[in-house]
Amino acid sequence: MAPDAPHESAPPLPARGGPAGPLSGLRVLDLSAYIAGPYGCSLLADQGAEVVKIEPPAGDNLRKYPSSLEAESRAFLGVNRSKLGVVLDLKRPEDLAALRDLVRTADVLVHNFRPDVPPRLGIAYEQLRALNPRLVYCAVTGYGETGPLRQKAGYDQVLQTMTGMCALQGKPDGPPEILYGSVVDYYAAALVAAGVASALYEREKSGQGQYVGVSLLRSALAMQSARLVWAEGEPRDVGRDMRSGGITGLHPTGDGHLYLSANTPHFWRALCEKVGLPELAADERYDSVRKRARHADEIVPRLRAALAARSALDWEAWFGEEVPCAAARAVEDMFDHPQVRAEGLVADFDHPTLGSYRGFTRPVAFGRTPGPAPFAAPTLGQHTRAVLAARGAPGAADR
Repeated sequence: MAPDAPHESAPPLPARGGPAGPLSGLRVLDLSAYIAGPYGCSLLADQGAEVVKIEPPAGDNLRKYPSSLEAESRAFLGVNRSKLGVVLDLKRPEDLAALRDLVRTADVLVHNFRPDVPPRLGIAYEQLRALNPRLVYCAVTGYGETGPLRQKAGYDQVLQTMTGMCALQGKPDGPPEILYGSVVDYYAAALVAAGVASALYEREKSGQGQYVGVSLLRSALAMQSARLVWAEGEPRDVGRDMRSGGITGLHPTGDGHLYLSANTPHFWRALCEKVGLPELAADERYDSVRKRARHADEIVPRLRAALAARSALDWEAWFGEEVPCAAARAVEDMFDHPQVRAEGLVADFDHPTLGSYRGFTRPVAFGRTPGPAPFAAPTLGQHTRAVLAARGAPGAADR
């Protein structure tokens, strides 16, 4: 049930100003929680789709995650921009009927229930396809639709650990290490947006919707495609790490750390010249990435001694476009970074309880249909009455 009082006037739906996006006019029902499904739906909203986030009365659990913000979870705000907020308890017949009514006019539905849950709730693909044959139905699971782990709950760092990412992230002979930042979830979100868009494109030709499956297992393995190559006759431990070793990586400087990438002959020569070590570039012992990796113990101390003469930011400016590099920054520095500002990647948002905040937007640039302006993530059930009334859902006046 929605948290607003019965017969209270419905708050207006947010108006999206600005140009249309490539998905404008499409409606997405987002029943997912946490990051992968919700952020995939935000990517669709960035492209103009109307996204309705449907939560149970307790809300998406991400709302309850630790946050230094009092009014709302920072994580929830970050992955749920530009959505309408609706609360439905799908265990109640009238709320399930309301969802089914919304499905009849929707283009896409996304959820991240385990495979045995949707049939019990009455929202499995075949059940909803009967209501709307054009529905693109995307299920985000931990391990996929089949196999012995299909009913197991999956989470980002669980899949990182299972699929070898943590083992390779750790130092040689050291313990496994987590890759923080929910990288598997965010990659899965990109697969959600891409898979849904492909299914919508195919629908234009066939007139039919279809099931789209995204799993964290597939996401974690897809991110390691360059590692998942095992030639016939190779032993088990063949060194699958993609790090080029030695020169490419983070280095201390006179102040701060600097990441350098100097794998090509051109960039290697430029690096040596810019740090005052041209003799390294002329030495045939170091004239390939493989050779430099083998001789890293000789090269790296000399390189770091030279880097100690300036700060990371000074080196970044000195290298310019000649050597790929970046000074290590805090994420807070990105809000006002001149390149981020030039690209328009941070927008201003107004939230009903938090007030104003700045956040990321528009990861994909479209020349002719850039998409409408974003708006803040919804409070729990913020638009329940308005959405149900607008769709003519049963009992809307009492919500």
